[in-house]
Amino acid sequence: MAHHPLVRGVKDVAALIDGHGRITGRARLVWLLVFGGLFLDAYSNAALSAGLAPMTKQMHLSTDQVSILTATAPALAILFNPIGGWLASRIGRVPPLLAAKLFALGGALLAAFAGDFTTVWLGRVLVGVAYGVDFAVAMALLAEYTPAKLGGRLNLWQGVWYIATTGNLALTLLFFNLDAGADIWRWSVGSAGVFALVLFLGQLKFLVESPSWLASRGRLADAARNLGRLYGIRAEAGEPEDRAEAADARPAVGFRQAGVLFRGRYLPRTILSSVISLDQAMQYFAVGWYLPVISLAIFGESFEKATVGSMVFNAFGIAGGLLSAYVGRRMGLRLSSAAGFAVVLVVLVVMGLTFGHVPTWFAFILPVLFIFAHSAGPGANGKSIAALSYRSEVRALGTGVTGMIGSFGSVVGLYLFPQIKDGLGLGHTFLVLAVVPLSGLITCLLIKWDPTRAAAEDEQPAPGDLAPAPAAS
Repeated sequence: MAHHPLVRGVKDVAALIDGHGRITGRARLVWLLVFGGLFLDAYSNAALSAGLAPMTKQMHLSTDQVSILTATAPALAILFNPIGGWLASRIGRVPPLLAAKLFALGGALLAAFAGDFTTVWLGRVLVGVAYGVDFAVAMALLAEYTPAKLGGRLNLWQGVWYIATTGNLALTLLFFNLDAGADIWRWSVGSAGVFALVLFLGQLKFLVESPSWLASRGRLADAARNLGRLYGIRAEAGEPEDRAEAADARPAVGFRQAGVLFRGRYLPRTILSSVISLDQAMQYFAVGWYLPVISLAIFGESFEKATVGSMVFNAFGIAGGLLSAYVGRRMGLRLSSAAGFAVVLVVLVVMGLTFGHVPTWFAFILPVLFIFAHSAGPGANGKSIAALSYRSEVRALGTGVTGMIGSFGSVVGLYLFPQIKDGLGLGHTFLVLAVVPLSGLITCLLIKWDPTRAAAEDEQPAPGDLAPAPAAS
């Protein structure tokens, strides 16, 4: 009788996936479906911004109402990133992902058929819930599906983000040319519902629960079965090497155990991933509002030309995001983040010192460099480094907390820095903003942890890392 490898815990699951070394068969389809959820998150966010001007005009929205609509999704994500991580730790990775698609579908339909501000806002609330839950869980699941040597591929989410944004802009442009008129925003946000429904059906049929999560819950037979379903790995459930440790590991890690992220060897990892996530979100969303200004100056004042201009800028984000997987593999996530922060720092200082005094072509190059360096470095790594820095028991919680901090940075970037601009002017605002990438650069240089350079022994539990969690009540 053929001898099959035994699954006695999370370590064996990870070793079998790493030893397989490839993303093949059903695992490839599942990987694409999970990435599709990240595409939907970006698309749903872009859908509002692409149609915000005609929506404002048609519904006679005030400045405060526009601000509320813009802030709702990232503000809700602050809360639902850790909630998504908590759910994924307790009930598995797949159920929260499916629920997120239903929230996204409901939010798109509410907004598309809304007759007043309140209904549109409720739609954005549902989108924010979906965004917060999906991103936290998807990155954790992708990390557990992916062999260690291919971990850099998680950075492809950044390219997916810009592809989704560009796709929504292109679709909005199509609706514009089809004379959708003032209702163009309804087609934009409604199209996100179509993607949400397709993804829900695809994920419902093909997603497979993470073998790592199953093993961490003591469900070794299910973990072995799912290794076969995903990769064709024929494994069998064995007896846990340490029964006491296995029993202690079974209760899910929840909010009461969140302190594990801030002690032992996890403390520097949490600081590093949190600072990268916070600073990349803050710098992107603080400068993001400036890009349409450049676009209008270069490509003209019409809606059509401004939309094409925004697509040009996003093209550099796609290039940087796709390149980030290669850069992250060659340099490591920490050093590639440091390099990206360094370039962004220089760009912001130059923008601050030269704003209004340079030719248009030079003014175009600076934000292009900003977007490319951001997406190739810290923009991509802000999510990936957290997903790769924790053991399976706390991975979803870690990505949730890091995502929450990043969402907070988004809100701060969207609202704090425009206020500084009103008080100091645009040039001085760029100089003030330069402190953000400087903070990220210093943190990346001081903390040496990099999950793509970690030795196997770094992933073994150490005193203070994972104290036994109390049983769930």
